[in-house]
Amino acid sequence: MLKKTLFIVFCIYSSIVIAQKKDSLSIKNGIENPSLLATHHFGIFSSRINTNFKLTPPKKTTLTINSISGNNFQPFVEAHFPKDSEVREQLSQVIWHDRHFNFIDQATTPAEYMNIVIDAVIKEFRVGINIPLSKQHELGITLRSYLITKGKHPFSFFTGDESIEWFHSNVAGGEDPYGRRYYGLNQVNFKYFDRNGKTLELNNNDFFIGGLELNHFYYPKLSINKARNIFFNFGSHLGLNTSKFNSSVDIGVSGNAIKKIPLKNNYELNIALGANLLRKNIINFKEVIDLGNNPYLGTIESNIEITKYTKKGNYNAFGINYQAQSRYNKKKEADYYRLLGKWSEINGGWHNGVATLYNAQSTWNFTYTYGRPKLKLSIYIKEDFLVNNAPDFQTGVSLKLPISE
Repeated sequence: MLKKTLFIVFCIYSSIVIAQKKDSLSIKNGIENPSLLATHHFGIFSSRINTNFKLTPPKKTTLTINSISGNNFQPFVEAHFPKDSEVREQLSQVIWHDRHFNFIDQATTPAEYMNIVIDAVIKEFRVGINIPLSKQHELGITLRSYLITKGKHPFSFFTGDESIEWFHSNVAGGEDPYGRRYYGLNQVNFKYFDRNGKTLELNNNDFFIGGLELNHFYYPKLSINKARNIFFNFGSHLGLNTSKFNSSVDIGVSGNAIKKIPLKNNYELNIALGANLLRKNIINFKEVIDLGNNPYLGTIESNIEITKYTKKGNYNAFGINYQAQSRYNKKKEADYYRLLGKWSEINGGWHNGVATLYNAQSTWNFTYTYGRPKLKLSIYIKEDFLVNNAPDFQTGVSLKLPISE
């Protein structure tokens, strides 16, 4: 009798453990990253595409809330873009910081002109709903908004000027390498005069709705899904930009692949690769600010994430993500532009406000996610190792909750 009782207890206990393990393995759907888009001072006005590394549509309608903070800093710089082909050829033979262009007037020396200065901590707030349409289709709706701040403590503890300059002075980077102390800490100086004569200016505590995004994802059922644990999804994207500086429509497409590798001791490894292409401003509702003369923004992204499932049916996941986005301006202009700035007054980087618009943007993201059946909490840091300062350093937190049964 005792043996029979012990056997029954053992069976019940084993079924609970197996059920917990099965449930824990089912609550995670690939790599469910928060929004990792950079708070770039041009990018925030367009509906860029977040990479989707999920394996299937969510089983329930899901609410996602993202809060992001990024420190953007570009000293004041002016640029001339000569129109004459002979002048362009002459300037292209000289390294950029030694070029001389004596602009007099448009009649004698025709040229386009712009200037820019960016100094602010940009806060982004995203609220999204993801709706499963079927076992293979998903619809995502996201509203994004922005707040321009000085970045004072304690509201921007990690991304404020004081924290970043303390790190430069005491850990790495050298004492104030790009003039942030020279211009003053905890400032908002956000002004851009584009080549068409239009001005974009934002001040401390300015808040605006960036736009509404619609994202449809298709998850094809393939034999490779079960045979190799390899999954694909394809997205189509429509963005309505609503700010007064860029009232327009963007469209885009994306494709993503995820490899799921179950490991021993309730560990799991996910490796993913994705790419997307956005056509900016396919429709303009009115005259807009020139936010880069490259009409397309292409992004490639890779991600590796290790997950540990717990006996209670939860999980902890650590991920490393790399993003590379194409340049905002057409590269050929960098061969002949003339830049003017306070090069003699600060250590370096005075040219970045214009020069980085001709460079691809690349960042590394380090993410931690805690997941439960009815809650997923993610935090991450983003670092720009190329020091484009757009942003220099960024942090984010995301909360995902099912809102339907």
